[in-house]
Amino acid sequence: MPSIAIKATGLQKWFGEGEAKTMALRDVDLEADFGEMIYIVGPSGSGKTTLLSALSGILRPNAGNVLVEGVDIWTLNADQLADFRLRKIGFVFQDFHLFPRLNTAENVAIPLILRKKDWDESIQEATKYLEIVDLKGREHLPPMKLSGGEQQRVAIARAMIGQPDILIMDEPTASLDGDTGHAIVKFVHDNILNTNRCIVVVTHDSRIYEFATRILKMEDGHLAGTVHDFATMEEG
Repeated sequence: MPSIAIKATGLQKWFGEGEAKTMALRDVDLEADFGEMIYIVGPSGSGKTTLLSALSGILRPNAGNVLVEGVDIWTLNADQLADFRLRKIGFVFQDFHLFPRLNTAENVAIPLILRKKDWDESIQEATKYLEIVDLKGREHLPPMKLSGGEQQRVAIARAMIGQPDILIMDEPTASLDGDTGHAIVKFVHDNILNTNRCIVVVTHDSRIYEFATRILKMEDGHLAGTVHDFATMEEG
C-alpha cells in the first residue's frame, strides 16, 4: 500500500457560466497520508464540501486530478468509479442519508448488498458493526426512532462496514450536542484511524480539534495553509 492516501492537484470547480459563474475550487492541491486524520475548516461557502465531493468521486472537478491510492479516479468510467468508491471510500454525510423505510441493520448493510453479498450474511455483519458503535439491540429500529447521535453512529457503521481505506466525514457533529459530537469523533479516532486508513473531516466544531493530525484552513475556494495553534484559531 502506498503511503499517500489522497493526492489532489490543481482542482478547479465552478458552477454556472458567464456573469453567473461561481468558482468553488481554485487550483486546490492537497496531499493526505495513511495514518492521518485531517480537518478542513473555514467559513461557510469557502468550498469545503465541494472539495470533499471531488476527493471522494461524487462531484467531478472542471480541472485537476485526484489520485486515491495512486488511481486517478476521474479518469475512470462511471461503473469503474462506482466500484472503486464502494471498495475504497466511505462517506459520512452531514445529514446522514439513511433510508427511512429500512431498519438500522439494513441501512448499515447497504454497501455489502451492493457488492452482491448474501442478504442474511450482510445483515449479520451489519449487526456486528452496530455493536461496535454501541448500538446493540437497535438493529430492528427505523432511523426515525433513533436520536441524532445514534443516526450518526449508524452512518459511521455503514461507511466502515466495507472496510474502506479512506473515510470522509462532512460536518459529523453539526446536528449533535457537544458531548455527543465529541464522543463520536473520539470513537472514530480511537477505533477506526490506523496506519492503513486515512480520515478527512470537514468541521466547524473547535471542540473536536484535539483529534486532528493536521488542520487546513480553506478560504474562498483555496487552501490557505495549515493551522498550527488549534487553541487560538478563529474561524470566519
